[in-house]
Amino acid sequence: MGVVGSSADNAAAEAFNATLKRETLQGARHWLTANAARLAVFRWIIRYNTRRRPSALDYLSPTEYEQRPFDKVPLAV
Repeated sequence: MGVVGSSADNAAAEAFNATLKRETLQGARHWLTANAARLAVFRWIIRYNTRRRPSALDYLSPTEYEQRPFDKVPLAV
């Protein structure tokens, strides 16, 4: 959390929204129905939360990271 009025206040949310827009729109200007737009966002969120491979998790998907054996988890230094 940043200080009120700080540019860091909404940095995480802004980054998330920018990624959502960039990856779901991909050149599309509009959807035929509101339901189609909801479905596109829902599919993206499912992928974002379960299958993407962020560098912070050693390029494992969040699901793979959480399911790996406990003895493979590095200890905090």
